[in-house]
Amino acid sequence: MKLHYLASALALVASVAACEKKPDTVASTVVTMHQIDSSGEQMEIGTITLADTPDGLKLTPDLSHLTPGTHGFHVHENGSCDPGTKDGATVAGLAAGGHLDPDHTGHHEGPTGTGHMGDLPALEVGVDGTATTAVVAPRLKIADVWGHALMIHQGGDNYADSPAPLGGGGARVACGIAPTAD
Repeated sequence: MKLHYLASALALVASVAACEKKPDTVASTVVTMHQIDSSGEQMEIGTITLADTPDGLKLTPDLSHLTPGTHGFHVHENGSCDPGTKDGATVAGLAAGGHLDPDHTGHHEGPTGTGHMGDLPALEVGVDGTATTAVVAPRLKIADVWGHALMIHQGGDNYADSPAPLGGGGARVACGIAPTAD
């Protein structure tokens, strides 16, 4: 009889431990990306796989239909790719808000700086319009981006607020929402 109680107690402990598993232990997740414009989301252009590594959050794109060159790439504060209104004009992806900045630094310093947590390494797009080269954000992990928008900008990023604010990346051209933990 005592063995039965011991087995039941061990099963209960194992069950509780499984329920208490922290959601930040997810190995990887996939974000579906869409072209966006002032009318909202458009065509799906591929995915970005997020994976925690010892060096930080690895973001592996499998994207197409982008303009060749360097593009600003950020985690934004809100989980929306919807347009919004600024100065009387409808702007693509504005509902995503600004760059993720939970420490309220107010500075754009790049992925290794002490500014916005949402500053990611630039995304390189080949002459064929595809992006497949992974980047690593050393200050982030998957749990930091759950429920936030991943945003690709029209132009490059100088990781400074001068001469243009927020790195000068320009218009928001593609967006996807990182899923939340279940």
